[in-house]
Amino acid sequence: MGRKQAFTKSELLDQTKKVLLEYGYEGFQLKLLSKNLVGARSTIYQYFSNKEEIVAACMKRSMESVLQKALAIDETDCMIALQLLLDIYLEEASFHQLFGYAHKINKANSVAAANDLEFVEQAHVTLKNQLEQLFIRAQKEGHLNPSIPLPAIMGVFFTLIDTPNMMNIPIPQWSKLLYQIWLGGAGKR
Repeated sequence: MGRKQAFTKSELLDQTKKVLLEYGYEGFQLKLLSKNLVGARSTIYQYFSNKEEIVAACMKRSMESVLQKALAIDETDCMIALQLLLDIYLEEASFHQLFGYAHKINKANSVAAANDLEFVEQAHVTLKNQLEQLFIRAQKEGHLNPSIPLPAIMGVFFTLIDTPNMMNIPIPQWSKLLYQIWLGGAGKR
């Protein structure tokens, strides 16, 4: 059987994410990326014109995944919805690291990158609004202490995502444990 001569756009974006997470934006180079792909480096340019476009497209694809999962949640019970959102955010925890690189991308170098970053920013606002509305409902329904300011509750919730899992607990169980810890501190007494 012959060796595969080219890689797909999806494979390229998978490897882009891997290299970004390992080396950061400053360490990300097309030469380094191509070492992780089967095929000629020139194939990269069939999909993207420059580093900014590749990184922005990677961020957009990650955000699309998070957004799709988050918006599919049944929000009938706000507390269950918050638990499910935490599950998603923990599964996609690396996205927060990727999102941190957005300000480093020179949008002037590429209209495509600028458009992808605009999508990412709008989706981020959508996710923030979803969470905020769920927290407001949780306070109104008496699940969360109304005397704790909403930004504090949200801030602590977001820090859960970066909590090191030193016990290597599977993500679903880790999420439930973190949620219990968070709720114990923010729950109405």
